[in-house]
Amino acid sequence: MTDIAIPLNRPIRPPKLLIFDWDGTLSDSVARIAKCMQMAAQEYSLPIPQYADVAKLLIFDWDGTLSDSVARIAKCMQMAAQEYSLPIPQYADVAEIVGLGLHEATMRLFPSSSHYESSLLQASYSKHYRSEDHKPCDFFPGVIETLEELRAEGYQMAVATGKSRAGLDRVLGALDMADFFHSSRCADETLSKPHPLMLEELLSEFGVTAQQAVMVGDTEFDMQMAENAAMPRIAVSYGAHHIDRLRVFKPLACLDLFADIKKAL
Repeated sequence: MTDIAIPLNRPIRPPKLLIFDWDGTLSDSVARIAKCMQMAAQEYSLPIPQYADVAKLLIFDWDGTLSDSVARIAKCMQMAAQEYSLPIPQYADVAEIVGLGLHEATMRLFPSSSHYESSLLQASYSKHYRSEDHKPCDFFPGVIETLEELRAEGYQMAVATGKSRAGLDRVLGALDMADFFHSSRCADETLSKPHPLMLEELLSEFGVTAQQAVMVGDTEFDMQMAENAAMPRIAVSYGAHHIDRLRVFKPLACLDLFADIKKAL
């Protein structure tokens, strides 16, 4: 066969035709597909397929979703404010910022503070939290048992949290869970919620699409982050934000008990 020489400087023409998949690429429709397939199976008394046939990666918020730690966060933020003679925020005020990175949280709680004052507050909060965190906060009822069951069933599991890397590693170590989750992202090593970067980094690490993952959280920040990443989401009602605020983001389910997540997947 005769070789054909192609000039190296020949311009590359842009494609004239772009072809797109619809479900899961343009349209956030995988959850609806799963729901309708389940209803069809139920109608004919067939085994009901689980959303797990689509979902491969479960991503959990920590504070207020897995860990009953909102009260400790509020207490330590109040002690930090008192240390610098600032107005002491109420529990409800602190609950509003749970899930954000520490810098973003202090700037919201104390908007008139300078960056220098905010850095002092952050250091004080971290000091008080480390002191209180000699004993990790309890998990919410059913959390550890359900996580173990999900892991045994083959789910990949990760954490996406507003905690610092040092804080998450400390609590996982204290709970003897350093190797329990397959990966994690913390606010001080990426962008704070509700920016989707920490989810996008996890998707890239696991090599899955947003439609093959589910974000589980208790705040608007969790839900908005998942929505920004075009990722299905599950809300829990027992955390920092009222469940009605989470329903706005159209989660797959709103759970009163963490153990019920298995019914939603």
